[in-house]
Amino acid sequence: MESTLLIATTNPGKVREIRQVLADVPCRLVTLADLAAIPEPEETGATFAANARLKASAYARASGLVTIAEDSGLVIDALGGRPGVESARYPGETYPDKFANLYRELAPHPRPWTARYVCAIGVAGGAGGTGGTGGAGLILFECEATVEGEIAALPAGTNGFGYDPIFFFPPYGCTLAEVDDARKLAVAHRGKAFRYLREKLLSSPPAPSAL
Repeated sequence: MESTLLIATTNPGKVREIRQVLADVPCRLVTLADLAAIPEPEETGATFAANARLKASAYARASGLVTIAEDSGLVIDALGGRPGVESARYPGETYPDKFANLYRELAPHPRPWTARYVCAIGVAGGAGGTGGTGGAGLILFECEATVEGEIAALPAGTNGFGYDPIFFFPPYGCTLAEVDDARKLAVAHRGKAFRYLREKLLSSPPAPSAL
């Protein structure tokens, strides 16, 4: 019986990247778009890891499926780590608006504006728990990965999504929005974190109700 894993995000860019990294895992991947509507849990964690665990547990309990959730964002040293876990909720109706607001905040600070992307993953058990013991929502696996870079002087590039146009990656000499998916995933936070998960899934294929 093929295992089913729920990717608990509605962000199409994230879904695309996650599916690429997990393309060869021995299970069926579904997303929230494939299920009846589930109320979105409030992200009250103070860290990316806490929010990933919170979301994984909530969606696993609601869906009955083993659930993969991630929380990720941009950490800027000159701003004391902001926007951090508030990256998606940073002021601005669109990402160009968010960029403009960030540049206004960064203007008084000398460059380089060092920064990093962070991605934390949490995987929680479904209705069957682990080993038949119950415990839907129990965290089964978690990991975190980062990529170091700088905030670019100006946005550049049309690939990627989110803050990619302003995230300058020095080894490439360009932003992550100026490279294709393969080059981005090779170095980026989400690619690294989901490769850790991929190794776990390939070495220990999940049962229908457990990782």
